[in-house]
Amino acid sequence: MSVQTHLTSKAGSAILSEKERSSISSSVDTLRNRLDLHFGDDISEQFVFGSSTRGTILPRNMDSQSDIDYMIVFADNTYKPQTYVSRLKRFAEKYYSSSDIVQSHPSVVLSLNHIKFDLVPAIEGFFYEFRIPAPQTSFLEWMGTSPRDFNTKLTSANTRCDSKLKPAIRLLKYWNARSGYVFDSFSLEQWAAGRYFFFCTSLRDYFFDLVENLSVEWNSAQWRKDRIEQAKSIVSRVNEYELNGKPALAEQEIKKLVP
Repeated sequence: MSVQTHLTSKAGSAILSEKERSSISSSVDTLRNRLDLHFGDDISEQFVFGSSTRGTILPRNMDSQSDIDYMIVFADNTYKPQTYVSRLKRFAEKYYSSSDIVQSHPSVVLSLNHIKFDLVPAIEGFFYEFRIPAPQTSFLEWMGTSPRDFNTKLTSANTRCDSKLKPAIRLLKYWNARSGYVFDSFSLEQWAAGRYFFFCTSLRDYFFDLVENLSVEWNSAQWRKDRIEQAKSIVSRVNEYELNGKPALAEQEIKKLVP
């Protein structure tokens, strides 16, 4: 097996199985119905967004933090952000009393047996499509977001890359999860989608290009820098083994990065 074959196989296994997709779809339907029943006309819109709609979500056996992002848009926009978060938390406690429920600003995390839901309250936006609670470190109460816009950007970038970018992103997210989450998952996808790739034709090329260009701020934690340097060193050794006609050693090396 070559490095390319191994990466292609691993990227293929980094897709939700039919059983997982069916289970998640059923849970989404139940959630939607319960939200309608509980809030009625108080909700103007609700929908799934995030990596599960982009084809870049990982199975939970590859990323324990994989979740379904779910936005609930409230019709009345006159309250403070915490009011909406609290309303969602009370909803979750009523309908999912046996599940793990955690308020994690700006959302409510609902953990079921097979998946986690990140319930995000929102109101209609001005310059952006919606407004969601701003991070607690911000001086603002709300921040604008257009969650569906990035899907279009990533799809366009993936098309330019001959459908190799999304598989490469899944591999990168798998490395990130195994490395202790060096990067925020969404930020990693945004960075990858905004890159320009030169002389890349295979999945191997795109994945290696991403790894070789990873970086963090100079004042980032040392462990983050170490994980990145380790990844780059592995890619360097793989390239060296392949150049010297040692495919078995190259395959052995890449499995340190992507088991």
